[in-house]
Amino acid sequence: MSGPLLEITGFRLAFDGYEGRAQVLNGIDLRVEQGETVGIVGETGCGKSVLARSILRLNPTPPARVLTGGIRFAGQDVLAMDGPALMALRGAGIGMVFQDPQTYLNPVFTIGSQLADVLRAHGLRGRAAIRARSLELLEAVRLPEPAALLRRYPHELSGGMRQRVLIAQALAGSPRLLLADEPTTALDVTIQGQVLALVADLVARFGLTLVLISHDLGVIGAICRRVVVMYAGSIVEDAPAEELFAHPRHPYTRGLLAAVPDLERPTQMPAGIPGSIPSLRDPPGGCRFHPRCDLTMDICRREAPRLSGTGHRTACHALAPNQDGYAQVRP
Repeated sequence: MSGPLLEITGFRLAFDGYEGRAQVLNGIDLRVEQGETVGIVGETGCGKSVLARSILRLNPTPPARVLTGGIRFAGQDVLAMDGPALMALRGAGIGMVFQDPQTYLNPVFTIGSQLADVLRAHGLRGRAAIRARSLELLEAVRLPEPAALLRRYPHELSGGMRQRVLIAQALAGSPRLLLADEPTTALDVTIQGQVLALVADLVARFGLTLVLISHDLGVIGAICRRVVVMYAGSIVEDAPAEELFAHPRHPYTRGLLAAVPDLERPTQMPAGIPGSIPSLRDPPGGCRFHPRCDLTMDICRREAPRLSGTGHRTACHALAPNQDGYAQVRP
């Protein structure tokens, strides 16, 4: 296969409701190469989870409506897939780890029963083969006493253990791409670190491509080599992680980093971003960030900027690439 593993071009998605149409994703352009670890960050409500669900076509239609653009996985058109092809994509092509394991694990069935259902959906047959594969998956995610765990119910497990079960389910189809949507949000800090270390180990061990979604820049920085920053349904910056944290360019990215507490200077209060996230039912014209931006020019109110640059891309009218590839504010 030539080309990127995942390619999203000009993708716009809206939700139709009684109060009007919400323009949730606004011209997403994203390429993920085989073997990459990509983090997607942004404030709550910026469209990160909707984008992940769009890749697997999990947003219910209606109310979701694709307005323009396309999504391709391994060269195949995801939006044109029929039922069988879509089922093969979900799990065998792309595995997804959801945010809240308590929601995505059925409380009335044992862990073994739920793993078996997933494995049968991927074509595995025979009780002995399913049990052996279930034990293998639970061992891969470092759960203790996997044989006993198969007989237990979700409520008998801790939050960290339930999250590991979801990761095991995501790996059941031997996917090429792992989508992880806020996998550590509901966990305490110690367990978060363990789950992140586990994800990093699984990515390396199985040669997975990873897209990790989080509002936590520390989580993204710990595991991803590339960072994509979203704001109000648009990608505003896309850069290697080390470069982005050292030299953030977009005003929104700089604001996000300034809002992170500095543990080395505990008396210094984090800076906030002025204003609030716009309504996606009535977003501002032009650049959606311009009402909160201190670099706003007239063109920002009229025209939406496009991602530009090589290696380190930004979507900002006030920034222009120079000969070294770094963006500078225009006078």
